[in-house]
Amino acid sequence: MSWTSDSQPSGASHTSDETDVVYVGYRQRGRAIVEKYPGREPLTPDRSLELANHSPSGFEWGYRGSGPAQLALALLLDYTDDEDVALAEYMAFKDEVVSRLECSGPKQRWRLTGHEIDAALRETVDEPVAPSVN
Repeated sequence: MSWTSDSQPSGASHTSDETDVVYVGYRQRGRAIVEKYPGREPLTPDRSLELANHSPSGFEWGYRGSGPAQLALALLLDYTDDEDVALAEYMAFKDEVVSRLECSGPKQRWRLTGHEIDAALRETVDEPVAPSVN
């Protein structure tokens, strides 16, 4: 699945009033910027750093590393507003989504919709969980 497209997989949203949420990432003077629409609110690592400190210097995308891990956690935390879900799912979300984000198109941006986040969460949450040892 391409995470740079404008496609919007159907499905219920984790935050029912947030189905029109879109996150956009781009570079400005070499710095990674992420904004949340509507409203063009900046997404910062601050809240996610309180849960896990992977990259205090900021977000990154397009590979599997500390900057993408911080972005994955911040995106899920902001989108779901649920610390437990964000912490449980962000590493898989980093591997499946954030590591594949690319700045493309005439404006050199990536775009990730709430529907795409929901679809990715359904894929990772539906995976079998290893049985616990009692």
